[in-house]
Amino acid sequence: MTTHEQPVDSVLETIGRTPLVRLRDGPEDVRIYAKLETFNPGASIKDRIGRYILERMLDRGDVAEGGTIIEPTAGNTGIGLAIAAKQLGLDAIFVVPERFSIEKQQLMAALDAEIINTPTDAGMGGAIDRAHELADELDDAVVPQQFANPLNTEAHYETTGPEIYEALDGAVGAVVAGCGTAGTLMGIAQYGLEQHPETHVAAVEPEGSLYGEVLGDDREEGEYKTEGIGTHNVDTNELFDPELVDAVHAVPDRDAHDELKRLASEEGHLVASSAGAASVAAKRVARQIADGELDVPHDTVVTVFADSSERYLSKGIYRSFEEWDG
Repeated sequence: MTTHEQPVDSVLETIGRTPLVRLRDGPEDVRIYAKLETFNPGASIKDRIGRYILERMLDRGDVAEGGTIIEPTAGNTGIGLAIAAKQLGLDAIFVVPERFSIEKQQLMAALDAEIINTPTDAGMGGAIDRAHELADELDDAVVPQQFANPLNTEAHYETTGPEIYEALDGAVGAVVAGCGTAGTLMGIAQYGLEQHPETHVAAVEPEGSLYGEVLGDDREEGEYKTEGIGTHNVDTNELFDPELVDAVHAVPDRDAHDELKRLASEEGHLVASSAGAASVAAKRVARQIADGELDVPHDTVVTVFADSSERYLSKGIYRSFEEWDG
């Protein structure tokens, strides 16, 4: 993977082809692999959808050349879209709830995007509403809307999924990934289930999130520190297809925090809380396979580490759990 051995003409050409690395803390007979999306130029998996969505929207005429894209985002999608927008001749405005990472907002601004904050209490729903209001006020402005745009899922079906299966010669037994918009898991799952219909697909959310209710699991809504995955309103997460998902794993913040610190100190991965949660869930699935509780086509589990811990240093991500301001 990461096969950029020759010079390229644009930063957009460096997106994707990220490494797939084995994790060492799991059952001996079931291998766990993580896709390291920090190797993208904007240091997150959202670079994939930034490029893919905007190129397709320009091709289809959904946005005019020189137009404006306005996106409600917690940050990483904004960075990915900002990188692509500038290279493709588009202006970018991002609507971000106040509580989200200041590092992400600074990076979006550095990429020549405009940032508009909305109240934390209004959540992503408030940011979505404000984005559409702004689009109505401006000429040649559109809202890609990552939470509802099928191109989000398609990006991972066309890129992330095939990369995983190519790296492992198709030997994938289970796919485990965090769900924010759900585009990542849905795209990989669609591709994986086409390769083998018995592939186990597991979603990951923080405790306090409500994705599990869609599969009939009991969930108690609450606040959580883990950033970038989870939902308080499944109606805003239109891409999540329960028909593709076998299980939803709720991971406590403390477990995600312990794991992200372990991943750094023991395995050299400087990853964020969503990756900590994904790793916890991937190990759960691996143990189920090892114990004979899950019948899968191959004794391998693949997960995704979506972004870097450096985005959250101002929130004390490596301090004690009590000091961590998620």
